[in-house]
Amino acid sequence: MATGAQAADGRRRTGDRADRRRTPAQWYCLLAGLSLLLAGILGFIVDASFTTGDGIDGDKLLSIFEVNGIHNLVHIASGLVLLAASPKRASAKTVAIAFGVVYGVVTIIGLIDGKDVLGLIPVNPADNILHIALSALGLISGFMSRGSDDVPANEPRTVGGKREDRVATGVR
Repeated sequence: MATGAQAADGRRRTGDRADRRRTPAQWYCLLAGLSLLLAGILGFIVDASFTTGDGIDGDKLLSIFEVNGIHNLVHIASGLVLLAASPKRASAKTVAIAFGVVYGVVTIIGLIDGKDVLGLIPVNPADNILHIALSALGLISGFMSRGSDDVPANEPRTVGGKREDRVATGVR
């Protein structure tokens, strides 16, 4: 039996597929979080040293990315934060944008110095390219995602007494 809201609307509101669809920011947080967590764990197999200073040199993960113990801890912490933010639209949007900004700054520092970030994390051109991608994807997915967990993504809303379809009008 339909509830009053369902009967008035002509369709189910709760349990609708649109309720459960992930936003781009949620996908970013989930996939980037899993990738960074895995990279951090595997990075400890490659290089678990915590050396710092000028000219730090890490070993290569996948024969491409330069890592050390501190770099691995940053990857693990980043992955955990992203994964923690992924279930909710609002937190995923905020964290995706924040990560885009932070990884953008890390990229700039890595590009300027060329060999490390703040004398703690060894980087190479492959790391810089990965950081550019993480930054761009975080910003893009964050800005194109809805931050509200209250209203399903494709649910029409009422504006000025008229129903409005967000997909057709682009209103968010």
